[in-house]
Order: sequence, then structure tokens, then C-alpha cells
Amino acid sequence: MLQDFGNIGLLLLVALVFPLLALGTAFFIRPRPRQHGIEKSLPYECGVDTVGETWVQFRASYFLYALVFVAFDIETVFLYLWAIKFQQLGKFAFIEMFIFLSILLVGLGYAWKKGALEWK
Repeated sequence: MLQDFGNIGLLLLVALVFPLLALGTAFFIRPRPRQHGIEKSLPYECGVDTVGETWVQFRASYFLYALVFVAFDIETVFLYLWAIKFQQLGKFAFIEMFIFLSILLVGLGYAWKKGALEWK
């Protein structure tokens, strides 16, 4: 029994020492900061000065569309694999896929009702 706990203790020791050793090594061999020219301190090094704010906030609707796209893209992959093996899976898999599609349709209906999919 002590042998098992010894192995766990050794694993915890390695899990703690390895990151500290890596951070310590990186700290000691890091390059020292040099003084750079004014071009190096500009926000972009592409040669074009920025106009206005450099930090732009994106509207949340972009991210909502991306999340809906990912959800239905994954659904398509599941449906394709399910359709390939439909004959072998039987009635239980048909019911499971019906539940899966129902949950997705309820989520889509909720997002549609809340106006999350309207482009403003």
C-alpha cells in the first residue's frame, strides 16, 4: 500500500519540479532587453500607421453566428456517420438521433425567438 502512495508522491513531485525547472531555466537564459528604435515600439510593424483606436470591439452577433455554425456543422457530421451505419444500429439509435435533433431544434428555436440570429 505504501508503494502505491510512493508512486503517486513521485508523480506529484515530478509534476511540481518540472514546470519550476523549466521556468527557472527560461528566466536565466532569457535574452536581456535591448533598446529598440521608435519603429519597434509602434503597434504594428507593417509600415502603415494606425488611424484611431488600435483596439476594436467586435459585436457579439459575430460570435453568436460562429457558435450556431459550429453546432450545426458538428450536427451534420454526426448525422452523416449515423446515416452510414443506420441499418446496423437499429431502433434505439433512431430514437437517440431523434432526441439529439429535438434538442438542437429547441436551441435553434430559442435563439431565433430571442432575436440572436437577426443581423442588425
